[in-house]
Amino acid sequence: MFKEKFYVICHNIRSLHNVGSIFRTADGAGVDKVYLIGYTGYPPRKEISKVALRAEECVRWERRHDTWRVIENLKKEGVKIIALEAVPGKSIDYRNFKPKFPLALMLGNEVRGISTSLLKRSDHIIHLPMHGKKKSLNVSVAFGIAAYEINSTRR
Repeated sequence: MFKEKFYVICHNIRSLHNVGSIFRTADGAGVDKVYLIGYTGYPPRKEISKVALRAEECVRWERRHDTWRVIENLKKEGVKIIALEAVPGKSIDYRNFKPKFPLALMLGNEVRGISTSLLKRSDHIIHLPMHGKKKSLNVSVAFGIAAYEINSTRR
């Protein structure tokens, strides 16, 4: 499909429904592999399958324990790590980001987001601007928006 690689790192995603939604969106966006790390749920789980509509069977995935190790291994392969997190003064609007592949988009916990130590390991930090009272979107919704924008530049 695409020659340029696109990966997703799911760090401590607590909701199995979010994991299922991420799988379904990853399939639609042509993601090459999803890394399920920390306490992120992983297949087989009926809650994941219900939302993913079995996309977890189509998208390659790998269960890992340490996010920092996955990041370091991917960096050794030349993969750029992009964190999706609003960090005042450090993150840039996703619409102004110019992706370079291979790339891994890192998603964080629904409540705590991505830790400072993992953000420091990232090559770039991007955010989706919020115009309402809430400061963030659901992680799977935010992933969908960012993934399709990133994918629009992919060959």
